[in-house]
Amino acid sequence: MVVVTVALPALVVLASLPYWLPRLVVNLRMRIFTRINGADGIPVPGDLVDITRFRRLYEHPATNGRSRGAALSDLFWYWLAPGPHVHQEHLEPGERYLEVARTTRRILAAGHARAHRLATDCAARVLNELGVRRARTVRLRDLMMPIWAEFYYELVFGERCPAGARTLIVDNADDVATALKCCGLRHMDRRDRLTRFLVAKIEDGAVPHRLPAGLSLQDKAYYLQGTFFNTAVVQSSEAMAHLLMALATHREVQQNVVAELVAEPSTDYLDRVLDETLRRWPLFGIAHRITSADVELDGGAAIPAGSVVCFSYPEFHQAGYEHPERFDPDRWAESSTQDYNHIPFGVVANRACPARGLAPVVMRAVTRETVRRFALFSSAAHTRSMPNRGPCLLLPRSASIGVPTVSLPLMRLRDRWADVPRGLTQLLLGTYMVWDARRQRLCERYFADQDGRDTTATPPVH
Repeated sequence: MVVVTVALPALVVLASLPYWLPRLVVNLRMRIFTRINGADGIPVPGDLVDITRFRRLYEHPATNGRSRGAALSDLFWYWLAPGPHVHQEHLEPGERYLEVARTTRRILAAGHARAHRLATDCAARVLNELGVRRARTVRLRDLMMPIWAEFYYELVFGERCPAGARTLIVDNADDVATALKCCGLRHMDRRDRLTRFLVAKIEDGAVPHRLPAGLSLQDKAYYLQGTFFNTAVVQSSEAMAHLLMALATHREVQQNVVAELVAEPSTDYLDRVLDETLRRWPLFGIAHRITSADVELDGGAAIPAGSVVCFSYPEFHQAGYEHPERFDPDRWAESSTQDYNHIPFGVVANRACPARGLAPVVMRAVTRETVRRFALFSSAAHTRSMPNRGPCLLLPRSASIGVPTVSLPLMRLRDRWADVPRGLTQLLLGTYMVWDARRQRLCERYFADQDGRDTTATPPVH
């Protein structure tokens, strides 16, 4: 009787693990990450700056520092190494940033019609390789990465992406995304292979674009790798995974998208779906900036120069909406995103995403190619960080197959239980990477080495 009495609570705790443990782990991870910046971090929105002043502070000309002086920068540099010192998003204001940003804009200036055709062709090639003739389970982020690897390769090099290059790019991007989500440690050998490939391409004169003149050969390779084959491939894959996951979990929305795409050329409804996806699951979590001068606030308060201001995109995108937790594309039927808290690509006055004009065009193209071929179904959890990479069941749209009523409950059950070891892995590896990033101090050491020296020097890479 004693054995049964003891075993019953243990069984209850074990059976309930998927319901409470992942949430507890997420909260613990958030505590660890918020503590990395010490007492200097100012959360926005927060006690000092409320949601109504979020955009005004973000646009302030003194909120322009990016890496120097923030302990949080050590963590981002750690994840993005090698080459974070020439990554466009992490460069300090100045001539080097302006030259790098101009180069990025030139490479991305493909024109909407050409970009749409290129994204369509890349999606068609990759999706045709699947050869799906019956129901197949995929991870949406993994499904999308080869498409964007091919797309950005052709933008950068002006030629179709070879299979070997695609593998290098996908391996690198997957490694970056997996480390950022604390689901796995970084594998520098994957990143180094891509760096060596890019160095060789530049040496061979295979880049048809003028690269920043102030960078060394190695730094030019780091620039291409960080901007296009880390950030662009990862963020595009994440954005498309969120969009397709939203369609897979909201069947009526998916049906409306398919109906609209059949009745070309309108994409009004798909545009609303895209806007709502980027509101509900913003790609950025916390964007930090360092103030270069005192910033005066209403009521006489001020943010001192050198402060680290941490802007929370998820909180901003939840504020000011009726039922913000709902995925509701129809909220944009009569409303403009410009009138609401909606900045999925940042703000123009403070380093907006250079692909903000291109991204909606190419995402529409890839969505069309995907839903034209497949019906999508998912019952897995859909969170902003998407550590599960978006489990989804693909069914050929031409097949007369109904809703997979057995497969979906099983998918939800597997995903819920997978959250337990995945959450513990994230907690363990996240704690280790925060510690290791602070130990190595890549950003801090770089700027310490640059004081009084040539700013083109390459930082130590572990």
